[in-house]
Amino acid sequence: MSLRAEHFRDGDRFAKTASSARELMQRTLLTGLADRDSSLRFYGGFSFRSDHEASGVWADFPDSLFHLPAIELERGDSGDTWLRVRALVKNEERDQVFQRLRAKAELLRAEMTSRAFFPGGPERKFGFTLATERAKWETAIDSSLHAIRAGSISKAVMARTMDVDFREGVIDPVDVVAKLWEMNQGSHVFLFEPVPGSAIVGAAPETVATLRDGVFHATAVAGSIRRGESQSEQAKLANQLLASDKDRAEQQIALDDMVARLETVGHNIRTDPQPHVLTLARIQHLETEIRASVPSTVGILDLVRLLHPTAAVCGLPRDAAMAFLEREEPFERGWYAGPVGWFDVEGNGVFCPALRMGVSKDSGWRLFAGAGIVEGSVPALEWEETSIKFEPMLDALRAAGAELHLDNHF
Repeated sequence: MSLRAEHFRDGDRFAKTASSARELMQRTLLTGLADRDSSLRFYGGFSFRSDHEASGVWADFPDSLFHLPAIELERGDSGDTWLRVRALVKNEERDQVFQRLRAKAELLRAEMTSRAFFPGGPERKFGFTLATERAKWETAIDSSLHAIRAGSISKAVMARTMDVDFREGVIDPVDVVAKLWEMNQGSHVFLFEPVPGSAIVGAAPETVATLRDGVFHATAVAGSIRRGESQSEQAKLANQLLASDKDRAEQQIALDDMVARLETVGHNIRTDPQPHVLTLARIQHLETEIRASVPSTVGILDLVRLLHPTAAVCGLPRDAAMAFLEREEPFERGWYAGPVGWFDVEGNGVFCPALRMGVSKDSGWRLFAGAGIVEGSVPALEWEETSIKFEPMLDALRAAGAELHLDNHF
């Protein structure tokens, strides 16, 4: 079952998605096809821009799309794992439906616990990459710095792309997300595949919003430095990041904007007194935890509508930064940096920005990486930062069977 919203004004797509979920739930209740189940979750996301056009590599991704899964596997905080199997039914007795679903669940459980469910090593596939030209990238960064010094914006998050073309065969997105999960502990790993062969896969370092029973949580993440090859180098680089005025300023911009927007609906807002270093597989960031309480009338989609796009994925002021990116980025962002995640019928949910990600189309992939540009940014260093941010997806593609020839723009 799908929820879809297309061609709505900014903000309306969030309200339309929430309304469609309520209508679907109400229809099933009225017809007696389901009991109210707070575990009913819709998975999907939104495009970065509200005026997104579903075309090219994004042809299967409208402004908003969510799926209600027939099969759901969840591991709880206690360590217990739950397998849920659902179906829409019309003319069957409840006992018949229950027996049919139970048999399907038992079959799935048996498959997941058998060795046959875990295949051997992937077949190797050769691919070529084509990345954004460095000269064009540095020109865009110079334009960002000029706009910042002119006072039209205070920050812009500029992205670039890398296309991966496999001439023979395809890389399965499920294999890629499995490798991302293994190799990127501490990140929010996601996969969404609207139709077979067209999927987004990524490992975001932060959340836009998490809401559970009126308690809000998010992370403001910005500022970057590589991880290093040893524990001592990692610690040295982390201290360097903490001491960087430029990175501290960039992270403070992201934090202040999120808190200011949250103050319009939340109360008892709490943040860490100082940012700490978030260390991931390839990179380190400055991170601040944000917590708050929100009224029962405010759901997760209301919060996503309020907070997206954050300064960490767009820039500030929001409208001016959005207009700047539309002029300067020579590609369609699609769902890149848009909010992806899940929500339930009670208004709870988790959303992260679609970062460190790629979109698959036929036999190819397009990867995205961005960097926050503020006063003091150096184009060569921002190029290095985006190169590091491509690595999670490149590593996962290699682990899933890709043999990649990287062009000399990377």
